[in-house]
Parts: sequence; C-alpha cells; structure tokens
Amino acid sequence: MRIYGGEHPNQQILSRIATNDGHGENSSYFDGWKAYENDPFHLTGNPKGVIQMGLAENQLSLDLIQDWLKKNPQASICTGEGVSEFEAIANFQDYHGLPAFRKAIAQFMEKVRGGRARFDPDRIVMSGGATGAQETIAFCLADPGEAFLIPTPYYPGFDRDFRWRTGVQLLPIHCHSSNKFKITQAALETAYRKARNSHVRVKGILVTNPSNPLGTTMDRETLRTLVSFVNEKRMHLVCDEIFSGTVFDKPRYVSVSEVIEDDPYCDRDLIHIAYSLSKDLGVPGFRVGVIYSYNDAVVSCARKMSSFGLVSTQTQHLLASMLGDEEFTTSFLATSRTRLCRRRRVFTEGLKRVGIHCLDGNAGLFCWMDLRPLLKEATVEAELRLWRVIINDVKLNISPGSSFHCSEPGWFRVCFANMDDTAMQIALSRIKKFVYRENDAAVQAKNKRRWDDALRLSLPRRFEDPTIMTPHLMSPHSPLVQAAT
Repeated sequence: MRIYGGEHPNQQILSRIATNDGHGENSSYFDGWKAYENDPFHLTGNPKGVIQMGLAENQLSLDLIQDWLKKNPQASICTGEGVSEFEAIANFQDYHGLPAFRKAIAQFMEKVRGGRARFDPDRIVMSGGATGAQETIAFCLADPGEAFLIPTPYYPGFDRDFRWRTGVQLLPIHCHSSNKFKITQAALETAYRKARNSHVRVKGILVTNPSNPLGTTMDRETLRTLVSFVNEKRMHLVCDEIFSGTVFDKPRYVSVSEVIEDDPYCDRDLIHIAYSLSKDLGVPGFRVGVIYSYNDAVVSCARKMSSFGLVSTQTQHLLASMLGDEEFTTSFLATSRTRLCRRRRVFTEGLKRVGIHCLDGNAGLFCWMDLRPLLKEATVEAELRLWRVIINDVKLNISPGSSFHCSEPGWFRVCFANMDDTAMQIALSRIKKFVYRENDAAVQAKNKRRWDDALRLSLPRRFEDPTIMTPHLMSPHSPLVQAAT
C-alpha cells in the first residue's frame, strides 16, 4: 500500500479511533494471548503447546449449569418444552429488559452479597458484558479529557473499556506490596493533588472489588475511606464487582452497596456498580453485563445507551429461569466457592514447593505471583525478559505486572480456574523444571564468582593489575607464559 506524505493512507481517510492504539492491544497482556492462540496446548493434539494461564475464566463449575439445563429444558425457547414462548421472546424489544430477568439479576446480586444489601430491579441496566457496562458508565460520568483515579495494579482491559472510545483518562493511585497493595488515604490525596496540579479535572475513582489482578477483597474501612473521599471531593465512585461471587475464603466480602446502606450521610448519587455474570457463573459468552447506579439520571442515560449493546432476549429468558431457581443458585455458589478454594490451594502449594510465593488472596480466578527473586535486576525490562522466557520456552501464558501498571517489577498474574486438573499439574511441572533450571544457573554463576575471587586471592598482588604486566615481566621465563604453553 502506498504511503502519502509520510502517513499511512488510512490516517487520512479514517477516524482517530480507527487508526490509534487506544484499544491497548499492543501490550504484553494481549501478546500473551496471541502466543497461546498461535500454539495452543492440547493434551493429545499439542502437548508441548502454550498453556493459557492469562485468561480469567471460571470453568470449574460449568457442569452444574449443564445439569440444570438438562433438568429444565423449558427454560430455553429452542427446545420442544420451551418453544411455546418463542414468538413472545423473539419479538420482545424493550431496552428495559424482561421484567423477570431484571428481578432475577437483582435477587442474585443480593444472594452473592449474603443478603446484606438490597437491589432494586428498576435500577438494573443491561449491557454487552462488563466491557459495555464500564464504557457506558464512563460516557455517563465524564467528558473527553477528564479523568478517573484508579489504584494500581489494575486490569489492563480498563484502558480499552473505560478510555478508548470515551476519551476519559485513567490516572494511577500507586499502591505497594509493603502493605499488600492496599489503598491508603495518603495515596488517594497524592494522586488527586497530582492530577489537579496538571490541570486535569478528576471526575471519580474506579476500583475493582474483589481485585483483578490481586485476588483480594477490600475491607470495610477502605471502602468507607473511598466513599468519604468522593463525597468530600464531589466526584464519583465506580466499583467493579464482577468477581463478587468468587470470594471463597475469609474475610467475608463487603460490597460498596453494603457500606452506603450503613452511611446516612453518603450522597448515593455518586455511587455506581458494574457487574456481570461472566465470572460468577462462568458464562462470558452470554455477554451479560449490568450497570447499577443509585443516580436516577445515570440510570436513565445508561438505559438509553444500552440500545447499543443489549443482551438477547433468548439469553434473558433462560437466565431469568435459572437465576430465579433459589435452590440451584444457593447450591451453585457454595459449590463454586469450594472448588475455587481447593484449586487455589493446590496450585499455590505446588508453587511453594519450588519456592514461589503469591500474595495472600481470598477471591478471584487467579493469583498475584511473586517472581521478583528470579529477576536479574528490578526493572520492567528484566520483568519482560523473564516473561518472554516463560512464554517462549516454558510455554505458559502468564501476564506480567507491568501490563497491569504495577510499579514494582516481578509480579505476575496467573489464572488457575480456566483449565482442568491435568492441565494445571502439567503447568506446575513446567514451572518446577524452569525454577530448578534457573536456580542451577544461579548456583553456577555464584560458584564462578567464588572461583574468580579465589583465583585473584591466590595470585601474587603484582599480577592483579594489568598495568604491571610490562614486557620485562612477560619474558620467556615468566610463569604466565609457561602456564599458557
């Protein structure tokens, strides 16, 4: 294709969105996915391929959903038992969504949070997955050039979901491993002040709870700090709670909705929640995202914008029936949490046996793995070099911390719930071989340094300085010449 005036022709005839890199696809996070797609592991078809450990999918309890579908064929309009509803469901176009679906979603959100918060079905707004939910919220709350603060490390997809088409900026609240990456009042104030000094208008804070990639939950005090901060500064708080149903260990999960119900002074117009069934149920292909706002104007605007990314009525109808089955959802959540807990325990114990530790976590589909001891130096470049070895040689797709905007090199997110037990054990065996190989190399390098040091000490001092090696010393009788011959 011809280049005109030093520019690619598409830059002349297409929009900035079509020609920029705002999607974020050119990052190591997505490069890992591409490496897997080019050489996917298969137990028999490609046993030496790349194992996908960079995708946060929950595949551990899909059998429970399959069993429910077999027992409830009437829930689908594509079966003989359910086809009588086909015409009504196929022609339903109200972007408010099926009333039964919104009611079932609200009930499920309450159950996930232990019944400690209430959700109004009339505030449930649909979107095409959590991606659509985040973008819609950004469109509703901020104009191009304005900003949201976000604690690091954070999910790389937010650079696409929240920023790409909206033009909204994401500015880091730097968090550190010294306090397990918790958000502090000081970090909030610093990030806010830096933005203001740069003449950037801050419209809110975006957080994930449970955290992606940390696999931890926020305590009540941290949430209170955030709620108080946004009320004081008159800006918004957006809580992404798409992993709320994956909390499998203590401390128990606390949602922002629970916190504001206990706070009579909170301005609820500033509080918004993004939710999805992709992680809690393990059905990302259904593309079910939810916007829940306590602000009437945001609900109204988001509902109008949802026309661009509605959930199909066929999916709504099916899920209304499934989520409306109280016995099933209670059993599903309990079993899913048990399986996630067991999988994480087995995986992290396997890592510990080779000296690898993870941040203590109680939620999510992943671990925040500490590979800092394997870095040659504490830099992003060293982290990426290690990551390339793990991708290309060890054949594991794990995600480097720098792709999550982590300020400390050497942390990696590794997903454990998107594979069966056999694949997980193979992944652990590959990690074991890699760590032993790296340790052997480190020992050899250390021994070489010791040998070099010992050799210098054993030589007469005059031979340590090359400037002393004059032609006179290098005579035919020199012991160095004799040693060399």
